[in-house]
This record gives sequence, structure tokens and C-alpha cells, in this order.
Amino acid sequence: MQIKIHATAVAIGAALASSPVRAQDVTASGDETQPTIVENPAANRPAERAVYTPADFQRFAPRNAWDMLLRVPGFAIKESQERRGLGQATSNVLFNGARPSNKSDDLETQLTRIPAANVERIEIVDGASLDIPGLSGQVANLTYKAGRTTGQFEWRPVMRAHFADELYTRGNVSVSGSTGALQYEVALNNDEARRSAAGGQTVIRGRNGDAIELRDDVWTSNHDAPKISGQFTWDGPGSSVAHFGASYQQIWHHYRERSERTGSPVYPDRLRRISEDNDSWNYQFSGDFEFAAGPGRLKLIGLERRSHEPYSSEVIDTPLDGRAASGDRYAQVGTLEETIARGEYSWKMLGGDWQLAAEAAYNSLDNIASLGTFDPTEGGFTSQPFPEASGGVKEDRYEAILSFGRPLAKSLSVQVALGAEHSRIAQTGPAGITRVFDRPKGSISLAWKPTKSFDLSAKLERRVLQLDFYDFLARAFLDDNNQNASNADLRPQQDWSWTAEMNKRLGRWGSTKVEFIYRDVQDRVDIIPVGATGEAVGNIDKAWAWAIVSTNTLNLDPIGWKGARLDTSIVYQTSGLKDPFTGQTRNWSEFVDWEFEGDFRYDVPATSWATGVSASYMHQQAGYRRNQVDRIWEGPVFASAFIENKNVMGLTMRFTVGNMLNARSRRERTIYEGVRGASPILSTESRDRLIGPTFTYMVKGTF
Repeated sequence: MQIKIHATAVAIGAALASSPVRAQDVTASGDETQPTIVENPAANRPAERAVYTPADFQRFAPRNAWDMLLRVPGFAIKESQERRGLGQATSNVLFNGARPSNKSDDLETQLTRIPAANVERIEIVDGASLDIPGLSGQVANLTYKAGRTTGQFEWRPVMRAHFADELYTRGNVSVSGSTGALQYEVALNNDEARRSAAGGQTVIRGRNGDAIELRDDVWTSNHDAPKISGQFTWDGPGSSVAHFGASYQQIWHHYRERSERTGSPVYPDRLRRISEDNDSWNYQFSGDFEFAAGPGRLKLIGLERRSHEPYSSEVIDTPLDGRAASGDRYAQVGTLEETIARGEYSWKMLGGDWQLAAEAAYNSLDNIASLGTFDPTEGGFTSQPFPEASGGVKEDRYEAILSFGRPLAKSLSVQVALGAEHSRIAQTGPAGITRVFDRPKGSISLAWKPTKSFDLSAKLERRVLQLDFYDFLARAFLDDNNQNASNADLRPQQDWSWTAEMNKRLGRWGSTKVEFIYRDVQDRVDIIPVGATGEAVGNIDKAWAWAIVSTNTLNLDPIGWKGARLDTSIVYQTSGLKDPFTGQTRNWSEFVDWEFEGDFRYDVPATSWATGVSASYMHQQAGYRRNQVDRIWEGPVFASAFIENKNVMGLTMRFTVGNMLNARSRRERTIYEGVRGASPILSTESRDRLIGPTFTYMVKGTF
């Protein structure tokens, strides 16, 4: 099991605990993972590092760098935040001391391409003590070197007890190696594949609480997203180094729902069929070249990515008394493009590390949408253009940031970044306008390490977040009878972000980490009123959110249970804004306020066997529109158990039973006659659907 913290409001990501592991020629001992503490040899950076070598992970028998990093005690993997362009570093994983220059590959994809045999060490250090601007808190630097050509694979078929189709296509295969000055990693990955489903009753009640319609629903969702990707590193003349990455992904997503609806006083008993299709593709090319220039080093970065995203949603009602069927269709074809050019010049001066970075980014969306009405005589849809949902959005953005970092004392470091961005957003289509923005950006970070086992970091940052260009345009949601109007005045969310992180190593017992995050937000993106009866994605002037995150690793070796380990993550967060419809203070829409994930693993000493259990809980607030409050969730608790053998003829095999506590798919929706809170309730919807247990088999190996 991989543990991740969703933390919707504050974009917190974490990954801990159990992942399938690597077979070895010798039996794993079950000894707990312990780092070596060494001084950081980098100039001007006296902070100590915790260093883990491959021997520290022997009990888990990892096959790739992802397996190893998940096992670093108390370390939580954080994906790059969705920022505008590339910007400064935001993830907490470095590759041979450098941040990756791409946006399409997540860290799991990049790390699974690196065989465990190629990893020399993993260094854990505070980001503010490094010479890479933007980092703070715990950062993992993965040091590795490719050797001869080797390959690895993983296959994870899944069976579900109810409703869903079998999944046979989840897995990945990769090859890596080197030839001369060139290192390469190439992979085919379909780890995003899934087969989801649920079924059960939905009850619609009127304003007096009486049941006015019963629905018997079953839905399935089949998703495959195979991606071929590659990363190439060239050690050039002198100290120059170049990286080139490329990926192509094809996505097939098909949702089907069958709903038998009876007892309505308004509609005849009927069969409703809902379908959604999103078969898309995307590609990315990226590269960087770094070389010595004058007193410092210059790094040139380029990125180009494009995504073609056709989407359609259809709803057809067939009365059970023989009357003609009716229905609606919404369809769109969107094309997204992003081009980025960035330069970074780094040098040492005045006892510290300096960097001047400049970036130009060009983003665009072209979208064509239509609405259709079902024609029972022809058996198809008659379509017409949907002008409010058609059009384009383009943004040209330029930024420059100067950063400086240096030690203030033996155990204290500071990093400061100051800059600004200039952007021009132009929308074509209904009420299209062009706007120009100038915004300050920057951060200040402090890292304090008073002892070898304790460190504390803090960061204040001014952020400007990326917009979803589709939000500028209108959108229809057929099954829920909702529609967003277009909004040409949409602005990117900005915030002041305060973060603090405390890490404490507990020796043989493990480690603990506590994070605090606070966001003071301007232009929060949410649903806002448009005209007398409409609504659209827009901005709320002021909002806030804060969170506390606790990440812990507890080794049970000191009490005599050798090979046993417990990893936990606990999130509590809250938020607030003034509702644009009612004027009342409420949480952000669909805000996750509580989350817990825990993983217990036992590697049986002197054997190749391991077993364990996992559990997760998440509580999510409702979403809000003009006339409804809608809460959708699954749970309350998902639990699973596994048994694993790390050396079955050289392979790792695992069997997992999931959803052992019968977590269900739920929805509670209240619909009002007019604006919620200011008008009577029209109806309520209560859904309770069975998900059922899942059965996963995993096999992985090398070749």
C-alpha cells in the first residue's frame, strides 16, 4: 500500500509505507532502517545529512528507487505543486542533486524507472540549506548511476466481487543502462489503470421528507492510461551535463451508469442510461543543458507539451410504459498547449549561493462544444453549437526571480527569493476580453538544526496558482441538471503561504514529523453568482485555510518484535470564506478536513515472507452551488491486508484483499427552490451504494 495525503485545501502530498519489494539472493534480516549522519560537503552549507544506503533497505528487498524512498522513516513524498510554468522547485525529491525539468511525469513514474541496483545512496537534508531555490523542509536527494542495461517489470491484476470488469492491464516495464557518456531510462507504464464500480439504492424525498422516487443504480468506470516515457542524461565536455525527456500517453476513459427509476409523481417509471467518454492523448518534450559560464553555471531549460481532450456525456431516459425515449448530450473537444523557456544562472558570492532565473511561458486552450437532443426516430442525437462553451484562452507569462541563500550560523541557514511576473490573458468567444496583470512573487525560508536528531524549518511565500482554462467557458452537467456560465473575468488564485516543519529522529524507534500550513488567499476560485439565476466558476476576494499534518514511523524492534513497523499520517485542516450566495462563512467546497492513513508491515526475520494491514479514513465537506448542497464520499474506512513473498524463483509476489470493512459509495444532496438558505427545500437525494471487496495479485521482477 502507498499512503498519500490528499489535503485538498492546502495541496499537501505525502507518501509513506508499504510497497512491493525486491527479491534478494540472501534472506532479509528484518533489521530496522537506520541512517548514517554525515556533514554536508557542499560549500557554504554546513547542515548535516541523514544518509541511507542500499544496505539499509535490505529487509524490504526493493527493486527500484520508488520502493526504497517509500521506506525512508518519516519521509513523505510530495509531488510538485501545480504552479504556473516551471517556476522554482516545489517537490521534495532531487535526482543526483538536480530537480527534474518536466511536468508530465509524476515522481512514481520517474523513480520506478531507476533500478535499486543503480542507487548509491539517499540523502535527507533540509531544503533551505541547499543551493536550489524554492525548497524547504525535508528533501530527499537520490544519488544513482546507471551501469549495464537492465530491465524490470510489475504486473498488478485486480478482481472485484461486484459490478466491475476485471483489470488485467495495470503494470509497468522499464529498461535502463548506459553507453559511453549517455545514461538512459525508458518505460511503458499503465499504473493509472483502474476498474471502478458500485451499485445500490438512491432515495429522492420531497420537501416534506416523503419518498417520491426510488432508484436502483449500477455504475462502472473503466480507465486505461498507458504512457511511454524516457529520460536521457549526457555527461558533456568538462562539467557540462544535459537531460532530455519525452513522453506520450493515450487515455481511454469510459463511464456507464444504469438507473431504474420508479415512483415519481412527475415522471413515468423509466430506465436512465448515462455514459461519459474521454479518449484523449498527450505528449511532452523537455530538456535542459547546464554548463560553466564565467564565475558560475548557466542552465537552459525548455519544455513543450500538448493535450487533445475530446469529451462527451449522454443521458437517455426510456419510459417503461412504451413511450418514446428522450435524452440530452453535451460534447466538447479541447486542445491544450504549453511552451516554456527558462534560464537559471547560479554563482557564489558574499558567502552564499545566488541564482537569477527568468522564464517565459505560453499557454493556450481551444475548445469547441455542442449540445444535443435525442431523436427516438433516428436513434441518435441532433446536435447544435454551444457558443458559450466554445472559444479559446491564451496566456503569455514572464517572470524573473533573484534568490540568495547562505548559512547564518553553524546550524542555521536562510534562503530568500524576490521577483515578479507579468502576464497577459486573452479570451475569445462570448464576452471575450484581454487583461494584463503584474504580480510580486517570492519567499523566505529558514532551516535550523540544533542537534543531529532534530531540525526545524519555516517558510513564507507569495504564490500565484495556475488556472484551469476550461473554467473560463460554460459547461453542462446533464445528470445533475446543472450548468456553469462562462466567465471571462476569472483570475488566478494568489496567496500568502506560511509553512513550518519539525522533524525528530527517535533512534531505533523511528521518527516523527509535524507540519503546519496556513494560506491567506486572495481570489479563491469557486462557484459564484452570475445574473439573476446563473452561476459560474469565479473568484472570491478573501479566504483562508490551515492544516496540521503528522507523519510517523514506529519501529517495534526495541520491544522485541523484530521486523515490525507502523507508518501513520494524520491530517486535520480547516478553511473559511464568505459564501457569495448567502453571505455566511463556510468551508471551501469539497474540502477534506480529516484524514488518517496507517500501514502496519511485518517482515518475518530469517524468511522471505512479509504480511501487513492498512487502513484509511477521509472526511470531506460538501460542495456548494446556487441552489444545492452536495456531499459525495466513500468510506468511512477502507482497510486491506496482504501477504508477500520476496523471493519466488527470483520474483516478488503479493496477494492483497481490499475494502475488508465494506466501505460504501455515498451521496447526500439537498436541492432548494431558489438560492440555498433563502428558499424552501425542493428535494433531497440520499445514495448508498455497495463497492465490495477487491482482490489484487502483484508480481514483479527484473531481467
